[in-house]
Amino acid sequence: MQTWKEYLDKNKDRFLEELLELLRIPSVSARSEHKPDMQKCAEAVKQRLLDAGVDKAEIYATEGHPVVYAEKIGDPSRPTVLVYGHYDVQPPDPLELWHSGPFDPVIKDGKIYARGSADDKGQFYMHVKAFEIMVRTGTLPTNVKFIIEGEEEIGSPNLAKFVTSHRDLLKADVILISDTAMLSLETPSIDIGVRGLSYIEVEVTGANRDLHSGVYGGAVANPITILAQMIASCHDANNHITIPGFYDGVVEATPAERKLMAAAPYDEAAYKKDLGVEELWGEKGYTTNERTGIRPTLELNGIWGGYTGEGAKTVLPSRATAKISARLVPNQSAGVITEKLLNYFKKIAPASVTVRAEEHHGGEPYMTPIDSKAYRAAASAIEAVFHKAPIPVRGGGSIPICALFEKELGIKIVFMGFGLDSDNLHSPNEKFGLVNFYKGIETIPYFHKYFAEK
Repeated sequence: MQTWKEYLDKNKDRFLEELLELLRIPSVSARSEHKPDMQKCAEAVKQRLLDAGVDKAEIYATEGHPVVYAEKIGDPSRPTVLVYGHYDVQPPDPLELWHSGPFDPVIKDGKIYARGSADDKGQFYMHVKAFEIMVRTGTLPTNVKFIIEGEEEIGSPNLAKFVTSHRDLLKADVILISDTAMLSLETPSIDIGVRGLSYIEVEVTGANRDLHSGVYGGAVANPITILAQMIASCHDANNHITIPGFYDGVVEATPAERKLMAAAPYDEAAYKKDLGVEELWGEKGYTTNERTGIRPTLELNGIWGGYTGEGAKTVLPSRATAKISARLVPNQSAGVITEKLLNYFKKIAPASVTVRAEEHHGGEPYMTPIDSKAYRAAASAIEAVFHKAPIPVRGGGSIPICALFEKELGIKIVFMGFGLDSDNLHSPNEKFGLVNFYKGIETIPYFHKYFAEK
């Protein structure tokens, strides 16, 4: 009988080619023109799960994009692991900044460059291949269920209904997610939590049409100027968020937790060099790792208005719009924060303009206990392959469905991410290391082994 590593080494080229085929499908959930691609990708995921050895796989329609579910139940007395992932990806814009086509994967310097390579096709596919290895070598110690959705990048608006309608189908002992990152291959880590999300759009309107900036400038409010002033008012001189009640209920990290975070390797010079910046920016009194993990933030994701074409046009625009998101920490509610953001922008608007503010989507923050059997199994699995105990850290991103999973299914989540923060998630030239991909496939079977042990 082959070992896990022998099977992986023999089939690694096939595993990679299968992933590249998935990456070639432009499954962008945010854009209606990609709806056929979403269906195509769901069908491809279903087929790959069947090929890997599941007993059944089905595509469930939702009011949006479909959910793929699959399972292999060998022995009901064994523990059941529910693997979650998503096959949808972020829009690839701006296209001109990509070094190669976002949906034409290229392998360069040991990395796969493509949209979705790390977030999340490459990472959920590690579980599919790890599952195949255990099935084909006759060593699967758990029952395994897969739920691979197509709307994570737009806030999973229809997954809640699916979960609540299929509690029995999704019944498990733990949820395993690889949609997070490690500090590095040399310093492995496990995320013990993710931040929540509140996402809104604000539109400021002035005059009933675009105006000549010479004839009307100085007499009529410029919506771009007003919007910029409103946004600037959200932070004070210490980069502390000024929206009333924003920090209500925020759980402050203990000195022990901050000390633990400080133990993680961090090279500020290398951090700045990688980003191409001279200085870092953030809330006074906190380190970079704390700002991106244990503190809430407010960011401007996009802003537009007026003339943005080639050359000049002296126009006083009628309208300006911004997309704004807040990352949330434990005890902050996405619904409460969204309401505070919407009310704030409406309240501070001067009478010279009108404001329309609306919610896009959101999600609650989530923390996982580090004293659970599942966490210990994940830590042991990583140590078995990386030969180092992983450092527990808090992730800066958001996975909106986490809190709902625990509420509706009554089970905890363990994060086993194998990407890196430098993988350009949501940015041009997204990448995922081949070593990371293969290390993930090699590690995941150990989680099942340790979790199944009495």
